Amino acid sequence: MQTRNLPSKLLFLLSLAIVMACSQTLSIQATQAAATDEATQISELVDSAVGFLTQAQADDGSFSKDSGTGVTSLVATALLRNGYTPEQPVVAKSLEYLFQFVQPDGGIYEPGSTHRNYETCLAVVAFHEANTDGKYDDLIAKAESFIKGEQWDQGEGIEPDELSYGGSGYGSHSRPDLSNTSFLIDTLHTLGRGDDDPAIQRALIFVSRCQNLETQYNQTKYASLNPDGGFYYTIAAGGSSQAGETEDGGLRSYGSMTYAGLKSMIFAGVKADDPRVQAANEWIQKNYTLDNNPGMGESGLFYYYHTFAKSLDAVGNPEFVDESGKSHDWREELVAEFASRQQPDGSWKNSNERWLEGDPNLVTGYVLLALSYCQ
Repeated sequence: MQTRNLPSKLLFLLSLAIVMACSQTLSIQATQAAATDEATQISELVDSAVGFLTQAQADDGSFSKDSGTGVTSLVATALLRNGYTPEQPVVAKSLEYLFQFVQPDGGIYEPGSTHRNYETCLAVVAFHEANTDGKYDDLIAKAESFIKGEQWDQGEGIEPDELSYGGSGYGSHSRPDLSNTSFLIDTLHTLGRGDDDPAIQRALIFVSRCQNLETQYNQTKYASLNPDGGFYYTIAAGGSSQAGETEDGGLRSYGSMTYAGLKSMIFAGVKADDPRVQAANEWIQKNYTLDNNPGMGESGLFYYYHTFAKSLDAVGNPEFVDESGKSHDWREELVAEFASRQQPDGSWKNSNERWLEGDPNLVTGYVLLALSYCQ
């Protein structure tokens, strides 16, 4: 009996194998098609944005120069990270404009600027991205020394037990903050500095103290008042959060600073099983959204999108699972969000103008940088 049934069983198994193979092939083809569609969509978004920026660039190569050199640097980097070369006119003109602000102290900023550290961090990244032939080696080395010299540490008479220690500010020496400290870490990481770099490790001390989490690295008074694992603007100068305070005087965490804190810790070598990373990740799981900057609404929305993309790229997972267990293809979702928000002229801008996000040059630069992590 078994011998007579053997051919039919083999036929069934063979048919099943064929069906499974076809299903797998169709699944692979569908995935490849989706990836192709997303790549095409990104390319279209970028092309439209570059068309806008080419028209918006001033004759001297700048973008929004009334706001300093930062927007020009950010746009140049965004173009370079989306496949444009240093020789292409829109990039070459930007670099030429920025080069005139290289200062004898190594910084890259306008004379009299109160944002010397911020402007230099953005500019040196642009020159690094354009440094395909070593042309800017000396400039980059001097700029790196400058931004490290701007860090709040023993060089300014600040000791490790002081809350400003390790941080960076805009450059006016009023106080350091997490946003500018993350720019410092990002810049050094971009320049190839490892997590053992002394400046990065000093910065990590400051970053850890800006987290709403009491650990051996953070014994500040705010750590236990709102222990949700997120991050706020600064622990320095009495502490402050752009999202305000809790009823008991804690500093509220918010989206852009939590993503900035997370990527800063990753670049500083903090591992995934560290309580600081775990707590930040849990905060993001509870507050995952692209509808707004959590805790801030529309304020700083496109800065948030940029830190969102850079941080999740640093985490290294193509999917992010939120608190409810829902899995998000964060790149796909972010690209779709940008497609829905792009203006007819190819730009992006925020209806909430806080932090210069009413400037389409700046905001379009943010979007292009974010899209560079989606490809």
